[in-house]
Amino acid sequence: MSFSIRLTPEEKSLAESYAKLHSLSVGEAFKKALFEKIEDEYDVTVADEAYNEYLQGGQKSRPVSELWKELDL
Repeated sequence: MSFSIRLTPEEKSLAESYAKLHSLSVGEAFKKALFEKIEDEYDVTVADEAYNEYLQGGQKSRPVSELWKELDL
């Protein structure tokens, strides 16, 4: 699959500079940035769901010092 995007001269220059800095082609740089953004948003969604599940479960957190005492550490 391929696609094209329109960039202003400033955006093009920035993209080329970024790609050069990371020894990538401009296409590879955009692909890398896109998938990193997708992964980041996925991670946030999973974390939010896990936190909501934790809250709905009625569990309470406790200081780590209590765990250390429990484990005789």
